[in-house]
Amino acid sequence: MRDIALSLSLAGLAFVMTAIWGSPMLRILRHFRLGKIIRIEQPEGHRTKMGIPTMGGIMFILPVLLLSGLLNGVALIGVAASGVGRSVILPMLVMVVFAILGAVDDWEGIHGRRKGKGMRARTKFAVQVVLALVTAYVLKYVIDAPDMYLPGLFFEVEIGWVYVPIAAFIIVAESNAVNFTDGLDGLAGLIAATAIAAFGGIALMQEQVYLARFCFILVGALFGYLWFNVHPAQLIMGDTGSMALGSVLAVIALMTGQWPMLLIIGIIPLAEMLSVVIQVVYFRLTGGKRFFKMTPIHHHFELVGWSETQIVQRFWLIGLMAALVGIGLSQM
Repeated sequence: MRDIALSLSLAGLAFVMTAIWGSPMLRILRHFRLGKIIRIEQPEGHRTKMGIPTMGGIMFILPVLLLSGLLNGVALIGVAASGVGRSVILPMLVMVVFAILGAVDDWEGIHGRRKGKGMRARTKFAVQVVLALVTAYVLKYVIDAPDMYLPGLFFEVEIGWVYVPIAAFIIVAESNAVNFTDGLDGLAGLIAATAIAAFGGIALMQEQVYLARFCFILVGALFGYLWFNVHPAQLIMGDTGSMALGSVLAVIALMTGQWPMLLIIGIIPLAEMLSVVIQVVYFRLTGGKRFFKMTPIHHHFELVGWSETQIVQRFWLIGLMAALVGIGLSQM
């Protein structure tokens, strides 16, 4: 009970810290003219988002690093006898390196030679794969994360070396899935916060206390970010935030061993990513026809008449119910 109370208190503290420094952060982003560039093919309603500060992921990443670092400082430097606080090092590092990759992509799309486009897709994907493979190796052979748990089985399912490529695939896929989800005010933040809170709860039930605290600190910081990101958004997380969130969500799920639950708990990012895959494959097979009006799928619903707030609220309701189901299945 004390662990639950502390985790929730940390979430509240992270929310306050993020909300307080939100306004100065907005001024910094505006000073460096880090405004969003709207692509021609996006829905007409998105024209109003032109120039809104992006790279807003920094707003929640820095408080998470500060608070998690202070909270786990003794264990992080190796003084603690148990060393369990070191379990947060990996998700913290993954969040930082993927945020840096996303920041480079954002900067390239705003002020670089590929203005409006960002990094070349092949280059970004190659870097993601390398980072994911290193992370997967550390999960398997350094911190000895459980291979996999399945509903109804009360033991760890060991899958051997195959774990590394599977884990790497999950990290890359989830990083891009949350990136696809980031297209409407508040959508990616709400969906990611809900999923991370769900895995934080699972970590608490597994007595992975330090990992759970990290999860709830991140959730609190995301709520602070959402204070500025809900419609009409004052800033956008950009790839800086979305790639960091997707990768860290995958790592958290892998550290609990309950990563199959990502198919349920992360149903919205999964649907967003699958909609893009279906659209591309269908377009090529039919010689130019479209399966959806536009992808990712939230744009499809925009074009059929749903308002931005309707899409965000309905997607979040689905994500919330899926999180509850996923937590229930993980405890069977």
